[in-house]
Parts: sequence; C-alpha cells; structure tokens
Amino acid sequence: MNTKLLTALIFVSVSFAAATPAKDARKQAVRIVAQIQRADYEGDRVAMQRGYDDLKLFIEDQKLTSRIRYWRGFAQWRRAINGFNDAVDPKDLEKDLNTALVEFKIAVEKDPMFVDAKVGTISCLGFLAFMNWKDQARAKELVGQILPLVKEADEMAPDNPRLIWVHGPILWNSPLERGGGQDKAIQNYERGLEAYSKIRTSDDPMEPSWGKPELMMSLAYCYLNAKSPDLNAAERYARNALEIVPYWHYVRDILLPQIVAAKAKLQ
Repeated sequence: MNTKLLTALIFVSVSFAAATPAKDARKQAVRIVAQIQRADYEGDRVAMQRGYDDLKLFIEDQKLTSRIRYWRGFAQWRRAINGFNDAVDPKDLEKDLNTALVEFKIAVEKDPMFVDAKVGTISCLGFLAFMNWKDQARAKELVGQILPLVKEADEMAPDNPRLIWVHGPILWNSPLERGGGQDKAIQNYERGLEAYSKIRTSDDPMEPSWGKPELMMSLAYCYLNAKSPDLNAAERYARNALEIVPYWHYVRDILLPQIVAAKAKLQ
C-alpha cells in the first residue's frame, strides 16, 4: 500500500477514535440534562437527584464543565423548589439549596460571564433567606449576598428572561417604598415574557433556554394571589403554560385547580 495513503488512514482512524468519545460524552450529557428538566416539571425529585449524580461523570470535561456544573446546580435548586410543594423536611431543602450553590459557584468560576449560574445563585440565596427569616442575622447575611449579585447580573444581562423571573419574588415581597409590590412583580413578569419573545434562544441544549412557561406560571400565581385577584388572567396564563409543558405537575395538579376552585366560589 502507498505509504502516504497508509499514513492518512492511520491519522483519520486515530482522529475519529479521539473525537468519538467526546461526541458521545456530549450526547450523554445532553440526554441527562433533558431528563433533569422533564423531572423538574414532573415534580420527580428522585429523578432529579439521579440526574445530578449522573452528570458527575462529565465534570472534568473542560469544554463542558461550566454547563455541567450549572445543570447539576439546577437539578438541586429545582429539586428544592419542588420540595416546597410536597412538604419535604426543610433540612433536606436547605441541603439541596446549599449543594446547588456550590455547583453554581464553580460554574461562575469556570465561566465568569455565565449569567445563568448567577441567576441560580440569586434564587437559592433568596429561598434560604425565606427559610431563615426568623433568624434575622442569618437572613440579613443572605440578603447581603443577594443584592450585589443582582446588581452585577442586571448590568451583564438586563433582558435575560430567567434573571427577570428571579426578580419576581423579590419585588412581590418588597414594600412599595422600596420599589416593590404586587403590581411591580406582575409588570416584571410581563416584561420577562416580552424579553423572551425578542431573544433568539441558543440551539445548544446545554445552554439554558427555559423561562417562558415559568414566567407564565408566575403570572398565574400573582393574579390568583393578588389583593385584587384577576382569576380569568390567572387561568389564562396557567393554561398557556400547560400548552408548552402539559406534564407540569405544579401547574396542572396544584395551581390550576386552585384557580378553578377560586372561580367556582364566585359563581
């Protein structure tokens, strides 16, 4: 056989062998991320923990590490949020949130411009502050960590719909004199939907692109629980969210029935 041809064949074979594992690893990671996101909507905390554990295999992959860390953090963060709906032991929820914070911190260290990892951090700290509200010193410490992060993230990506989403609870629970209140929270979520409609989401499944149904869910919750409820708007947003994610446990089995029951009382 021609020596040059033989050399070329060897080079191609070695290159293919080296590339295949990396491609396979990415495919596996993408599949696990999709499973985590579905488990989040389904309220399957066991599957979310499994996804977190399964992604450990890829944390040393330098091309993927920041996103792997993000999705591991996401799994624990959303596992905690789902736990609030299922009356899980607060100690377990706190453990999940703290584990998520570790993952998000590493994600930011690996990619300082990765705003979505900061978004997860802000939300986790917010939930921890809420859980520790009776311990004013601890709550104050946590809020002190949140404020500079919010400022930093807002400067980096003010129209990130997921960042806008985590602004919502802060506004909802802040007094009017501090720029908060229910109306401000609703306006914030509506701005988030508008921002989402204008952005081009990444084709890369490892990049966070969620947010639209979450913003709709939050609007449904706000309109239901406002001092002057708008139950028609609440139902509309809840059903719109379910059109995007029909298997969303919280919206389908908890929030929408609450809205329907509230409307029935008025009839």
